[in-house]
Parts: sequence; structure tokens; C-alpha cells
Amino acid sequence: MAKNTEGLEELIIGYLEHLEVERNTSKLTIRNYHHYLSRFFAWYRNFVGSDDITKLNLKIVKRYRMYLSRYIARKGKNLSVVTQAYHVIALRSFLKWLVKNDVEVLSPEKIDLPRGESKSLKFLNQGQMGRLMGAPVISDEAGLRDRAILELLYSTGLRVSELVKTDRDKIDFETREFGIIGKGGRARVVFLSDRAADWLGRYFKTREDSWKPAFVRYSKKRAPEASKGEQMRLTARSVQRIVEKYRRKAKLPVAITPHGLRHTFATDLLSHGAGLREVQEMLGHKNIATTQIYTHVTNPQLKKVHEMYHSGNKSRRNG
Repeated sequence: MAKNTEGLEELIIGYLEHLEVERNTSKLTIRNYHHYLSRFFAWYRNFVGSDDITKLNLKIVKRYRMYLSRYIARKGKNLSVVTQAYHVIALRSFLKWLVKNDVEVLSPEKIDLPRGESKSLKFLNQGQMGRLMGAPVISDEAGLRDRAILELLYSTGLRVSELVKTDRDKIDFETREFGIIGKGGRARVVFLSDRAADWLGRYFKTREDSWKPAFVRYSKKRAPEASKGEQMRLTARSVQRIVEKYRRKAKLPVAITPHGLRHTFATDLLSHGAGLREVQEMLGHKNIATTQIYTHVTNPQLKKVHEMYHSGNKSRRNG
């Protein structure tokens, strides 16, 4: 391996450029990694007295982890365990890139991630989904749009960022499918349920414009026709507000979000017998481990085993 000849700051810049150009990483992720690695750089230079990354070892990493644990952020609060983990993930990813570029550094595999409390998976059951779908007033054009949005999120498992980028001409109503470019530049096909296709078709028929975006706003002054509707395209934040609006209206006890509807999509498929690999593809997950978070709430066989063998069940069969 080659010795490092660049300063840590230059290496971090090189890594972020690699994420942007070669990995096609989202701007938000790059911004976050820049933030995490800049914090590491400032601490490391102060603690080590040098910006030579080849001096990093597990003892120094332990001290950095202690620093993160004791760091006081805004409003006098400590960093959450999840946020601390993001810092360490960024550092490991950076080190992995350095290794690939023949820089003699600490092996990233030697750094463990902080253990955090697992968060409960938020999703809706069929009854709750019915209440949510019935909340929009469909006699209003915005209400019809909102019903179509809810149906599309539930039918496809789209991320909110993917939904707002969808254009009308990309949706094939005959095959009831369309292609998208998702997280990390990965392409996949998503499918419309009968109900989603019906509500989306109803909404499109009310549109008198020729704008490209599948979903547009109504509350503000409309942009010129020459813009092709880009200025009228609904934002991710607007969709989040829409879901929250109808969650409140339906008086749902679950703090559901657009991403929660993505969880609902996955749990619905798995609970009805879909395979994990197929759901992984439909969600656009790079690793199946990400999809496996749903299995503990969707495995019908486990429930049958519990009903059959647990002594607390009245219907328990004798061996």
C-alpha cells in the first residue's frame, strides 16, 4: 500500500466527489456525509495534532466515539444513538474508499457500529387504510389528487421523492406499470393496483393542463404554460403534509407518513404470501437485509405456530 501524501481535508473532498460523480449519490446524502466527516476532521486534527489519517487506530476511534457520545448539540441535547451511528457509518465508508485507493489506513471492518434501540415499524392495517383513503373530499380537484396520491403510494411503495418526480406520460395504464430511477440511481418497475389505476385515471381526466408532472399544486398562482408545469410540480414536503392532513382527519392512532405507507405496502404483500426477494425488488432495496425488517410482523407461519403451541391459547392442540 502507498503512504498518504494528501491532507485529510483534501481526501474528504475527493471522497465526496467520488460519491457525486461515480456513485450518483443523492445530494442530501452527500451533504450529510460532508457534515459528519467535517466534524470528524475538526476533532481528529485537534486530538491527534495532525491531519494524517494513517495515524488513525482503534484507540483513537474509541476516543472519537466517546466524543460523539458526550457531544452537546443544539438545545443542550446529546446526539442520539442513531445520529452517532451515522457519523461512524460515514467514517467507515470513507475509510473503505481510502483502502480502495491504496491509502494505508485502519481497516473499516474493525470499527463496530453503535447499538441502538430498534424502532417499531409504523404501518397501517387494512381497516386503517380504508379510513385514510376515505378522508379526501373527492368532489374537489385537490381532494381527488390527494386520493390518487394515497392510492399510488399504497399500490407501489414509492418513496416520496420518487412519487413527486413521476410524469404523466411515463405511466402505462394498459400494462399498469411504469419505470422509475430510485435511490442510488437504481432503476425498477412499479405496478398499479386496479384501484390505484382507477383513481389515478379519474384525477388525470380532470386535468385541463398539458403539464408533465403527475401531481401539481392548486393553492398558489399557476405558472405559465411554457414552463411545462415544473414550477407547479408538487414537492415532497407538500406530499408529507397531505398524508398528515388525512391521518388527522381519519383520526388514526398511528403517526403515519408517506414512508409509513411504503412500510404498509411491504407488510401487505408479505403478509399475503409474497416472497422477500420479490418485495426487495419492488421496494428498490439494494440489500435484502433492509427488506428483512418487515418479516417479524408479516410471517403468518409464526403466528400459526404460536396459536397452535402456546399454552395461553384456548384452541391449542394437544401434541
